[in-house]
Amino acid sequence: MPNYNKLPLKTLLAKASPLRSGDVLGGVAADNAEDRVRAQMALAETPLSRFLEEELVAYKEDEVTRLILDSHDAQAFGPVKSFTVGELRDYLLSERADSRSIASLSPGLTPEMAAAASKLMRAQDLILAASKITVVTRFRDTIGLPGRFSSRIQPNHPVDDLKGILASALDGLFYGSGDAVIGVNPVSGSLENLLKINSLMAELIERYEIPTQSCVLTHVTDTLELVRRGAPVDLCFQSIAGTEKANRGFGVSLSLLREAKDAVLSLGRGTVGKENVMYFETGQGSALSSDASFGIDQQTVEARAYAVARRFKPFLVNSVVGFIGPEYLADGKQIIRASLEDHFCGKLLGLPMGLDLCYTNHITADQDDMDVALTALGAAGCTYVMGVPGADDIMLNYQSTSYHDVAYLRKITGKLPAPEFQEWLVKMGIHDESGALLKPSVKIPLLAGGGGLAGF
Repeated sequence: MPNYNKLPLKTLLAKASPLRSGDVLGGVAADNAEDRVRAQMALAETPLSRFLEEELVAYKEDEVTRLILDSHDAQAFGPVKSFTVGELRDYLLSERADSRSIASLSPGLTPEMAAAASKLMRAQDLILAASKITVVTRFRDTIGLPGRFSSRIQPNHPVDDLKGILASALDGLFYGSGDAVIGVNPVSGSLENLLKINSLMAELIERYEIPTQSCVLTHVTDTLELVRRGAPVDLCFQSIAGTEKANRGFGVSLSLLREAKDAVLSLGRGTVGKENVMYFETGQGSALSSDASFGIDQQTVEARAYAVARRFKPFLVNSVVGFIGPEYLADGKQIIRASLEDHFCGKLLGLPMGLDLCYTNHITADQDDMDVALTALGAAGCTYVMGVPGADDIMLNYQSTSYHDVAYLRKITGKLPAPEFQEWLVKMGIHDESGALLKPSVKIPLLAGGGGLAGF
């Protein structure tokens, strides 16, 4: 039997991680339940200072490692510098830890510390700790306030038909969704197509004075070109990961992300906020699927992606759990666990964290699993989730959460949309003052012959 306290930190973290198929596939998982528990006990005794001394990916070889260590706030770390991982967990669950104290601590925590603490937590611990944390961002409305729950309208279409995209977007608006963003995943990456979708969403928002933002989820280089061509870009989207090599697989680097942020900032399209213009997407398994995990367990390398995200003060971040397939998250139980881990780690590191609770049709999961995850995340203070018509994305060919699901969660938690968006919903007769859905009293706008919007 190994001396767990002397295992490399990378190995200890992997063995302590709750079971998931991606770690088994990567050859880093615990051998059995006893192996896992012994690793968790050793991890609980591990000093947090060790995470600043032992690199999981070599500093000289990885810009994400350099970012994590070079940006570490020693002053913020001061109050917990003598803590072990177990003591950090206990502190976060204690009455001493509230939103203000955790926000002060956050810059002093590395992603690996956050991941380590999560491995010692049950589901209720992940929910309780995350529920204490408030992360607020602003663009045309204000996301993440206490008592608020937001949603992204995801009006994808299998052939990028503008009428289909518009119909899906309107469906979401009439259910009170869309305060996080109206974000379209395009099928075609041609600049002409991206310009059409971007212009359609911008016109919808501007004509009806909707206090929200739009985003075409294309590669960051496409967004840069859209800006150069004068397109009305609100947010810049990009998938990111937790190692430099994995990010190269996405075709991005920290310098490219900075260039893109500066370009979108130059447009000045925000109203209640100007700084938060990035929208990042992550997901457990992405680094392993690109052979870029360096033997790190998939949850820890996922948390490292949050260091990249927080560097750029994004408006939104979401983890897409269950999308890659059963090789990484085998079933509903693993998806639920991963969603709670990602949400906790993201919020602990200061991110406006949302989830795409999804699964492909060859995973052992169903909508009951998504309902459980959604309800748990509502209790945990999740910033937002996806709104997809009927929970079935007919373009990406996976199952997610629906506009109905968003309305359900708001009803059982008593939470409302972003305040500016809620005011608009009341004005349009979609919500009453209490947040209850009404039968819309407005007509659906149609596409005019030139591709724009005709009136209500």
